[in-house]
Amino acid sequence: MIKNIFIHSILLLFFFSANTQPIDVIINVAEAERIEKILSADDMQGRGMFTPGIEKSAKFISAEFKKNNLSFWDTLHTYQQSFSIVNTKLIAATGTFNYQPVDSNKIITITTQADISINENSGYNIATISKSHNLLEEAYRYIKSDKNYLVIVDTSYAKNFASIQRFKRGSFPKNHTVIFILSGITPILYNFKIKHAVTTATAANIIGMIPGKTKKDEYVIFSAHYDHLGIGKPNNNNDSIYNGANDDAAGTTAVILLSKYFKAMQNNERTLVFVAFTAEETGGFGSKHFSTQINADKVAAMFNIEMIGTESKWGTNSAYITGYEKSDFGKILQSNVKETAFRFEPDPYPAQNLFYRSDNATLAALGVPAHTISTSKMDSEKYYHTQDDEIQTLNLDNMTAIIKAIALSSQSIISGKDTPARIPKKENK
Repeated sequence: MIKNIFIHSILLLFFFSANTQPIDVIINVAEAERIEKILSADDMQGRGMFTPGIEKSAKFISAEFKKNNLSFWDTLHTYQQSFSIVNTKLIAATGTFNYQPVDSNKIITITTQADISINENSGYNIATISKSHNLLEEAYRYIKSDKNYLVIVDTSYAKNFASIQRFKRGSFPKNHTVIFILSGITPILYNFKIKHAVTTATAANIIGMIPGKTKKDEYVIFSAHYDHLGIGKPNNNNDSIYNGANDDAAGTTAVILLSKYFKAMQNNERTLVFVAFTAEETGGFGSKHFSTQINADKVAAMFNIEMIGTESKWGTNSAYITGYEKSDFGKILQSNVKETAFRFEPDPYPAQNLFYRSDNATLAALGVPAHTISTSKMDSEKYYHTQDDEIQTLNLDNMTAIIKAIALSSQSIISGKDTPARIPKKENK
């Protein structure tokens, strides 16, 4: 281990000797802790959507981007990319399958319409999500289509059926409706009447960029989400704030530090885009909106950073990459750090379908080699989505080492030397 650390130090010294500043001056534990403390503080109110806390977080990230002297993205005149989010709240739902009543708690609608009244003559497409499918991935594919669907969800998903509601807040069902029914039968006759309260609110991604030198129209994205779960019921310690230090203040901290580092280095041939997404926890609507404002064909790679504050299942000096097998992105990163002690590993939790559960998913579906880098032990992460996800639970030394590894491993991609293979596009239903 001592030999590996020595080799790593020599390589880093050699790599950065020709540039403006060594990496440790910019990416260090003190800076990581400073940013983390602010983002995960109680006065950020758990960065819940549409709260003063998330607005305060957005202003802080914008101020950091300004301090790092980032340019505005595209035609924006601010670091905030604002967009509207439509929220529908179910008021009442009644329905029948083959004249038999359907319980309202077995009905989930994804729509922007206040009132829905349909039957078998309404022209809805009927589809099924069987026990062999991935529930959320299949649900998302129907939702992002431009067709009206009645989707029958197998009863084996009874415990997870409500998870589809994470997609309820969002603007992407433009003129179509998707109704999910938890049932063991596919109906011949059906009738549903559903009523919602519909409201619209404004949310914002925070975006900064560093123009490329010779490949301005080729983009490399570094991203994380800055929203979290907000405030809930008090736990046994009378703590009601979901601080989200690991999820995903850790990733947002990485994006801020990487933007500062790359701006100081000024060695990027491709244009670098730094994004703190909003509304990931409620369906990934920040990244969905962003994907409509960028030409996916021009994105060479996306480094999405999610929950890097705890040690991985392999311990320190390691992280995993979701969708490792879908492109050579991971192999390129590992090649760039092969002489160091750090390891990028394939996702060890394939059954959890993490590749399609973070902000990389939308651009990946459009063919971009967009992957998430994480260390979260998804089978045993003690503080995941709890009020105890606070800065005291993080390994800031290891987290800082991961951020440095991302900076080092990305060099051949931002220079234009390496271009990861495209991911096959996912077709809409």
